[in-house]
Formats: sequence, C-alpha cells, structure tokens
Amino acid sequence: MPRPIEAIIDSAALYHNLQRCRRAAGDAKVWAVVKANAYGHGIARVYPALRAADGFALLDLDEAQRVRDLGWRGPILLLEGVFSARDLELCSRLGLWHTVHTDEQIDMLASHKTLQPHTVFLKINTGMNRLGFSPQRTRAVWARLQALPQVAEVGLMTHFATADIQEPGLNEAWQTFCSVTADLPGPRTACNSAALLRHPEVAAQTDWVRPGIALYGSSPDAPQHTISNWDLQPGMSLRSRIIAVQALKPGQSIGYGATFTAPCDMRVGIVACGYADGYPRTCPTGTPVLVDGVRTCTLGRVSMDMLAVDITPAPDQPHWQPNFGSEVTLWGRASNGVVLPIDDVAAAAGTLGYELMCALAQRVPIHTE
Repeated sequence: MPRPIEAIIDSAALYHNLQRCRRAAGDAKVWAVVKANAYGHGIARVYPALRAADGFALLDLDEAQRVRDLGWRGPILLLEGVFSARDLELCSRLGLWHTVHTDEQIDMLASHKTLQPHTVFLKINTGMNRLGFSPQRTRAVWARLQALPQVAEVGLMTHFATADIQEPGLNEAWQTFCSVTADLPGPRTACNSAALLRHPEVAAQTDWVRPGIALYGSSPDAPQHTISNWDLQPGMSLRSRIIAVQALKPGQSIGYGATFTAPCDMRVGIVACGYADGYPRTCPTGTPVLVDGVRTCTLGRVSMDMLAVDITPAPDQPHWQPNFGSEVTLWGRASNGVVLPIDDVAAAAGTLGYELMCALAQRVPIHTE
C-alpha cells in the first residue's frame, strides 16, 4: 500500500474560479496564468478546466510548448518575453505573443527573420520597479516597435505593485499608465488577481486581465479577504491520514526539540506528512488542520515525513473520535466538504498560499477529480 498522502486537483473548482474571474472582468478577455507549472498544479491537469479562458499566460517556452501540445490554438503570452534571440524562432513557430520590457529584447526582434510578424506587449513600469520601460520612454519605445516589420501589433501592459493593499498606489499607477498610453492604439492589460477582484472598474477599462492565484483558490489579498469573501474554491487539496496515535500525560513533550509540552492528558495523531512533502517546516504549534473534517491544529515541530496533530476529545464534538486511518486535510477540501483555506496554513507559516502550492514535493502523488 502506498504512503497515504496525496494532492487532489479539483477541476470543477478551477472552472468555477475561472468563471468568477470572468464575471469580474466584464468585457475584458481572460488570460489564465499557468506559470510555474500552473502554480504547482500541473499544466496538463488544469488545462481541461482552464481551456475556457481566452488565452494562457506563462513564462517558459517549454510551458508554451506543453500548452500547444495539449491542443490549444489560441493566444499564449510570454509574461517575461524572450531571453535570447533564438527564443524568437520558437515564438514564430508556436505563434506566441511576448512581452517586451527592455531594449535588448527590441534589438533581438529587430534582427529576427520571420514571415509572420509578432504580437508584442510593451511593458511600462508604473511603480513595481522590476521590469518595464519608464513612463517617460513609453511613446518612443512604442514608436520603435511599431516601425519594425517583425511586429504586427503592439499591446500595452503594466503590473501593479500594490493591488492587494488599501492605499492609493494602484490608482496612481493606473493614472500614470493611462496618461502615457493615451491615444496609442493596441490592446491593454493591467490587472492580476488582486487588481481584478478588488478593482473591477479598472479591469473594465482594459482588453485583457491576467488572473493567477485566484484561479487556484487562494485569496490574492489574504488576510483582508478570504476565498469565501471572493467566492473562490480550493483547486488543490493536500490530504493524508493518521498513522499512529499517542497518549500524552501532563508534562510530556512531542517531536524534535520538545517544543510542545502537554498541559493536560492529550491524544495526539501522527500524520504521514512532513517538509519533504512540501508542508512548511516553519508551521508552528497551532497551525490549523482538519481531522475527519473537524478543525484542529498541529503540535510541535514538523519533521521530514511526519507531523503531530491534536485529536483530544472536545465537548463540542461528541461524535468526533479520530483514530488510526482518520483522514487529515492539510489544506483544501476534506472528503466531507469542509474547507481549510490554504491561506490559513500559509499565514501560520509566515508565507503565502502561492508558495505552498508551488512547493508541493515531487514524491506526493497528484490526482485530478
């Protein structure tokens, strides 16, 4: 019998989240962002649910090839553009759209021999200060791209640095973008998940939106809003089982470093899940888990292959009597339908749901429902 840990990809939840993003997008088209192997879910696994999008956005040429191999014939956007001149050959062959954010990429494009001119998106830096041309250079760069025979259409793009927090930064960035692109033709794209859900009025003024994390059932602005607030469903559930039960007396400890000491008589379940499975070692005592659908918490340190959870009987759960073989949901949806948002676990670990999804270890079997 295999070790009782698995990740379940919920196709219906992914489709639901895509439709939720589409409703927020208004008339804008939707790119499903599937970078980092679809945020750890697997491009091939999410494709059946996300092919209802208008396009796919990603980073790597091999990911683009995989999407084409799955049968996708619509737009694919390279979010960071090309990294070498040879990449443009594959862009031509696969019909990829690509972002242009630096002069070197334009130089490569100007030297590229192609029979089919490319669609490119000019990226404007409105405050993120990672990629993109300064607002002051926008029109000159646009004119240079527009003059190249290798270019069919120039779109306009930015990425908001503060879409997930309550402060005026997004509005200022949006006004900058609008100002420097006024009267320039071409499709516009600006909104990631946070901007889309929090500022649909901005999305309504663009032609494409780029939801990523929301598609997979994590809140883009947790803890301000939960997935329930945004009507999102978990796309990934990580489940295991109790493989042993320990009875602790007051004063006894558990796990490496004896970081947890029982204050009273306790029942402790040992779960087949650890940091070698992608569960964060930084999760402290008190990190939420579901045992047979009931919310409880971890105890002590997470080790490589195991962690401990509190299964002490509680007066408000008289029928809850977990034991060997009981289901443990580390994040996502339990078999009985109860949901533990991945954001709750990430908060305890001092990180984001993004990292937990992407860090799922290769040794964890993944199944699609």
